[in-house]
Amino acid sequence: MQRMHEAGMYQDIHIGGVLISSFVAYALAAFVILLGLRWVVFARIRFSRYVANAPLAEAGLYVCVLALLIAFI
Repeated sequence: MQRMHEAGMYQDIHIGGVLISSFVAYALAAFVILLGLRWVVFARIRFSRYVANAPLAEAGLYVCVLALLIAFI
């Protein structure tokens, strides 16, 4: 699906003739990872007890996961 140019830049993803930016794929992958974290980890430790604003903390974690995906993939 995704291939690198000679210069190391990622190409767009082609799905059914539609070009999709690789950032959109990273954003969707980060969202799926965050959903998994929410259902598996956050529910068990009651994440909202440890932070003052749980949605804001989850948004921050989403940005961190997205940045890690972009940096290491």
